[in-house]
Amino acid sequence: MLTTKKKKDVIVGVQTHDSDTGSPQVQIALLSERIAELTEHLKVHKKDIHSRRGLIKMVDTRRKLLRNFKNKDFEAYQTLIQKLGLKK
Repeated sequence: MLTTKKKKDVIVGVQTHDSDTGSPQVQIALLSERIAELTEHLKVHKKDIHSRRGLIKMVDTRRKLLRNFKNKDFEAYQTLIQKLGLKK
């Protein structure tokens, strides 16, 4: 679960302007953070199938957002991938 402070830190790291909270960059960064936390949870609780299903849905959503963002603005996509440390 993302705390308010952690969520704000993630948003500040990738936002394009001061009131930016819904751009694809922010959505992808927040999903990446939630995916990382849930992955750590699943390393401890291997049989938590319901959380695993949620993780798979989040990964799929992030993949779709990344694909659309890549087609729209490739240079910003590359910058975001480097900031987040994703393997694309």
